[in-house]
Amino acid sequence: MSTAPTPARPPARPPARPPAGPSCPAMDRPALNRSAAYASIALAASLVLIKGWAAWSTGSVAMLGSLADTGLDLVSSLATLAGVWVAGQPADANHRFGHGKAEALSAMFQVVLIAFSALGLGVHATQQLLAGGRTQAGGDGILVSCVAIAGTLALLGWQRHVIRRTASLAIATDHMHYQADLLINIAVIAALALDQYGGFGRADPLFGLAIAGWLAWGAWQASDEAITQLMDREWPAEKKARFIEVLGRHPELHGVHDLRTRTSGNRDFVQFHVWVDGQMSVIDAHRVMDEIEAKLLVEFPGVEMLIHPDPDGLVNERGIAARNVLNDS
Repeated sequence: MSTAPTPARPPARPPARPPAGPSCPAMDRPALNRSAAYASIALAASLVLIKGWAAWSTGSVAMLGSLADTGLDLVSSLATLAGVWVAGQPADANHRFGHGKAEALSAMFQVVLIAFSALGLGVHATQQLLAGGRTQAGGDGILVSCVAIAGTLALLGWQRHVIRRTASLAIATDHMHYQADLLINIAVIAALALDQYGGFGRADPLFGLAIAGWLAWGAWQASDEAITQLMDREWPAEKKARFIEVLGRHPELHGVHDLRTRTSGNRDFVQFHVWVDGQMSVIDAHRVMDEIEAKLLVEFPGVEMLIHPDPDGLVNERGIAARNVLNDS
């Protein structure tokens, strides 16, 4: 917390976001995030090999789409590892707010890869649909897809555990990829079964088009939170309202204005001005700021706060920044 005119104190410990699940010590979060990234890299590398063989042996567009998706998963997982490694570095002289946005950058890189993959697969599936091609050796593709489903389920379980403990945006985006993989692998099985055993020759390219659409939709959804963090968007309305409600509990607080919030990686930041008795001594004002911070940290553990005390009624801002937010709660 920093107060005026007293000197700033060191920033609070980064929080786990969202506040669901057990807390995780800050020193453990980078290691947990890296473990999830390593696990996804190992799975993706293994699946690229067996799906490459299956796509070659079956000639399936759906399997090719699954291979393309897994190849992107491998690149994305490498980007995730880089993102969580950089984000886990402590604040330094050039990055006083930490490196949390590295996770959002990693997520955006993954979004771009997914979008290009969806476009390429859609074009290939359309060409196959017009050509009326058939697949071969569908049983091999079905077996490979079953193996992929088993490995993906195991990885998803570990990723969910890590996300509950660390709330990593990069791992959450990677988790979304592998959730999509489950549906993609099921779609491949359905496409091959219909083509080989049901006599429906257009099933494979149609499922390929469906997978391309799914990838494109997933890229659109994954971009939302990354862009939100990169643009320093305000907290969600419910979270902000709860923060203001806790602020209003302090009896010596006469008002709050110029409240600003943002999230970077797994860290929350907030700054605001508070109105207190203008005759209050510096020592008493500092005590009030400490009490406010302590109450807020109970409800919002680890949030980094910058609190500026103003004499009651003083407003140097205009527009929305001048409004007393306690009157809106």
